Amino acid sequence: MTAKKIYVYGFIPTSELNNDTFPEHEGFDEAENLYPLTFDSITAVVSKLDPDSYTEEIIEDKINNDLAWLQKKAFHHHEVLMMLNKLYTVIPLSFCTIYNSEERVNETASSQASDLEDSFNEIAGREEWNLKIYYDEDKLKEEVNANNPVMQEKRDEIEKLSPGKQFFEKKKLDKLAEKEMEKELNTICEAVHHDLSELAVRADVKKLLGKDATGRKDAMSWNSVYLLEKPDVDDFINTVTEKEKELNQSGLKMEATGPWPAYHFSNLQKAEK
Repeated sequence: MTAKKIYVYGFIPTSELNNDTFPEHEGFDEAENLYPLTFDSITAVVSKLDPDSYTEEIIEDKINNDLAWLQKKAFHHHEVLMMLNKLYTVIPLSFCTIYNSEERVNETASSQASDLEDSFNEIAGREEWNLKIYYDEDKLKEEVNANNPVMQEKRDEIEKLSPGKQFFEKKKLDKLAEKEMEKELNTICEAVHHDLSELAVRADVKKLLGKDATGRKDAMSWNSVYLLEKPDVDDFINTVTEKEKELNQSGLKMEATGPWPAYHFSNLQKAEK
């Protein structure tokens, strides 16, 4: 009989594990429940998979061609990690991290034990929070046109020109407004990030997401992540709330979300599965 494959959600410190209270939850294929797989000081949270139903080819086809399956399984993966994050210090693994055997999981845990322990020590007692800043382009451009000193200076220069030259220079004002708007966005977002970073143990800037990914009408101008001591979370949220009130008239909206499993501040090198 072919050994079952192992779906791995993440790693937790064995010292935090209490088998009497380990959560009962269905696994990735709904036929098997989660269970802890312990290797000395490190425990993997896993579920078993039928090897014939979860070949690399089948999984790749599902991910690329079955949106309903992908959404359901991705939500399950995230839901399990959110649950684990409330109970343990958890190092989350990527969606569809599947090993061919428990022995392979053991090899990964053993070969990267030092890095895993370092990650546990860094994220224990802390929370990962994300901040995204969005902007209403029309409203912000209106604000820039009305109050930006560079725009006012340019308009004053144009007024001194002949009517013919004024016509052509005024046509350039919109591009100048876009340029100044981008400058102001960067200045504002960097200032917000600096202040929030002062409250964090670690902070980082992530790539921006397009409207197709966010599903929003307004565009994203900033995407950052913070590792916070739990007692500092309230100050972080209050600071975000205060800054959003200050910036609202400029058409900026701030969205702080968390706590998340430490997707950003803990990582595990890919190993052969």
